[in-house]
Amino acid sequence: MTDAPGKGLVLVIEDERPIADLVRLYLSRDGFGVHVEHDGTAGLAAARKVRPVACIVDIALPGLEGTEIVKRMRAEGDWTPVILLTARDDEVDRILGLELGADDYVTKPFSPRELVTRVRALLRRAAGPPDGGVVRTLGPLRLDPARREATVDGVPLFLTPTEFDLLQHLLVRPGRVFTRDELLGAVWGYAPAAGTRTVDVHVAQVRAKLGDAATLIRTVRGVGYTADATTGHPPDAPRETADLPRGAADAPRGAADAPRGAADAPRGTTGPPRGTADAPRGTTGPARGTTGPAGGTTGPGWGATDTGPDA
Repeated sequence: MTDAPGKGLVLVIEDERPIADLVRLYLSRDGFGVHVEHDGTAGLAAARKVRPVACIVDIALPGLEGTEIVKRMRAEGDWTPVILLTARDDEVDRILGLELGADDYVTKPFSPRELVTRVRALLRRAAGPPDGGVVRTLGPLRLDPARREATVDGVPLFLTPTEFDLLQHLLVRPGRVFTRDELLGAVWGYAPAAGTRTVDVHVAQVRAKLGDAATLIRTVRGVGYTADATTGHPPDAPRETADLPRGAADAPRGAADAPRGAADAPRGTTGPPRGTADAPRGTTGPARGTTGPAGGTTGPGWGATDTGPDA
């Protein structure tokens, strides 16, 4: 079932018909066209056929789960923005969906107005900022907002719209530390109360796709993230703090040399005990020699006994 598109066609894959009808109503009021499917298999086929501007996908679907739909879309090179709907409280399900390539999620029960707002925010980000013509570079990383292309050393990166926007926001001011709340508001358009775990998951995904260039995104513990071209710093540690362990690490090596030198001393010290041990053996020798004369003394005793008759 498809409504005539206005702002664009949104695909809704939801097996609970009352929820699907409510979402359709609010999207239509906002000027969107809506296509609805009630099972996962038909929903994936519709995503391939109708080419929506955005998808709203329930996780628990008959036929094919929502996370599997997202996984297959991304594997086929379809980066249409996706919002997951979930009735599950388990954080693992939400994180899995984001890691597979979803751009956002909404937990049931939800406000249909908020859902429509999130769809608009996703499409706004996908369209790019007003200064979309400014190509940004940081080390081997190059972002072309007008073309929505990102490369590392000329090799294309396959980023979701949200991952691209997150990376672009960090590159606008390299070296500036953005808090998670700032990123959530600027990139996702949500109030901080929505939860900042989404930011962490997307940063992890972007780093995974950057490969060797992952160190360009640095975590400042307890604060947030920054794009930093300074090399030699792990992505999950602040540069200012990271320098200290390395310098401190040199000291233990130097200190480690001392124990080795100290270890030589005990060996040298061990020598004299062996020499001292020789002395007792030498002393033992004379003792045996002393025993000899005693035997010699005994000999003459026998000799005296032998000469007794001649006397």
